Amino acid sequence: MQTETRYIFVTGGVMSGLGKGVVSSSIAKLLQLSNQKVSCIKIDPYLNYDAGTMNPIAHGEVFVTDDGGECDMDIGNYERFLNQSIPKTHNITTAQIYSSVIESERRGEYLGACVQIIPHVTDAIKDRIRNIAKNENLDVLVVECGGTVGDIESLPFLEALRQMRLEEGSDKIIFVHVTLAPSLDVVGEQKTKPTQHSVQELRRIGIQPDLMAVRCSRLLDTSAKRKISLFSNVSEKDVFSCHDAESILTVPQMLYDQGIVDVIFKKFGKVGLVNTSANWDKWNSIVNSFVNLKDQVRIAMVGKYVKLADSYVSVNHALKHAGAKIGKNVAIDWIDSEELNGSIDKLSQYQGIIVPGGFGERGAEGIIKTANFAREKNVPYLGICFGFQLAAVAFGRYVCGLSDANSTEINPNTENPVIDLLPEQKFIENKGGSLRLGANEIKVDDSTLGFKLYKSATIFKRHRHRYEFNQKYLELFNTKGLRFSGYSDNKKRMEILEIPNHKFYLGVQFHPEFSSRPGYPEESFEAFIRAASSA
Repeated sequence: MQTETRYIFVTGGVMSGLGKGVVSSSIAKLLQLSNQKVSCIKIDPYLNYDAGTMNPIAHGEVFVTDDGGECDMDIGNYERFLNQSIPKTHNITTAQIYSSVIESERRGEYLGACVQIIPHVTDAIKDRIRNIAKNENLDVLVVECGGTVGDIESLPFLEALRQMRLEEGSDKIIFVHVTLAPSLDVVGEQKTKPTQHSVQELRRIGIQPDLMAVRCSRLLDTSAKRKISLFSNVSEKDVFSCHDAESILTVPQMLYDQGIVDVIFKKFGKVGLVNTSANWDKWNSIVNSFVNLKDQVRIAMVGKYVKLADSYVSVNHALKHAGAKIGKNVAIDWIDSEELNGSIDKLSQYQGIIVPGGFGERGAEGIIKTANFAREKNVPYLGICFGFQLAAVAFGRYVCGLSDANSTEINPNTENPVIDLLPEQKFIENKGGSLRLGANEIKVDDSTLGFKLYKSATIFKRHRHRYEFNQKYLELFNTKGLRFSGYSDNKKRMEILEIPNHKFYLGVQFHPEFSSRPGYPEESFEAFIRAASSA
């Protein structure tokens, strides 16, 4: 039987980075805990078709889905909060919508009509949202509209959401507006004017918010809440404080304590259906595992994009998931690999070293030296994708005697291309969407570290890469003591490398961080932190 889906649209005002993704994820989690079938969509109004070609320093991490989507990092937030995989169709961009409209026009589907933003583009947006709700038979679909109110790029999407409320009825649509109430140090008063102006801008385009989620450094005080209610035309009980929290995992409880679940159910006409049941016990036990951790494990994350922590947001979370599982506080220091060439010994102060993914020549030599340092000093090492590849290069140089070993991504003319371009990549011209993407089957050899971690001969992991280990060097590496314990595509591709006599030395061509969830850490991360904590 087809469910009548309700929709929650989350918009943002004042400035970006307020936490719309956390608010959206938290609301979705609360509904899931109330036994609703729920999922999330992220709308990104930029003109890129997807996030694949974006620089992580400018936009944050590119999150990869099981079905090979290169998505905004908020999709990762949704997956971690809901503990469910989100398909790539849930990340909607301007380019995707306009491409579909143009393709329809070229096929003559508009029957000679003048194609316009309204209704053709807005109809395409609404169709995309409704099809997801229908195909997944959802009780509630949470839709986060990226950017801030007033951005030119966002206008077609906001107009589509406005139309949906008109068409679906106000009992099936809730608008949540995320704004800011800053506190000036001079007076200490929480200022509501930014929120007032943001709501005015939203109402100017025909949208009246139902709920206000107000970001602030401390609990929103009564006078500020009253003023926001008065000037925003939103009931005082529908203004929610989203103050600073020790962990984003505590935000659902913060909103629940303020009564947001009851408000949502009443607005949807589902009074009496709220059932928090035993679901809360399981979630609370997960959340509580992240607090009051005393024993610290110091981890060096050596990468290329460390100037923005969001560049490696899934890796950061995966390390924390692993620490919480074993009761350890993971302290992460982000180290720019470009700055390591002359000061590699600074890594000796850490209990473990992790090298996340990356692309290109910049900072590569620092990573190669890092991988070799970890091998020589018997420091627990986890290399992901680029970290796997450059660990192989380091082994080639410092153990196998191949002094000029390299990746052809870094030096196309190297005489020893230990890492080389995937064969199917050699004739690709377009960069966007052309990497090896998504979940692939991997076989794991018995009696190896890889098998000990995953406890299975077959695993499925997400990938995002264009280069791979050159099997011309496989026999030499095996002879010198490096073992490839995981492989894919009938042994065409090496997926896991390890050094058996090392405390913990593991490289993986895939991205394990994308499948790590609170309470359910990814196996390689948990094993890495266990090894580091016993260092």
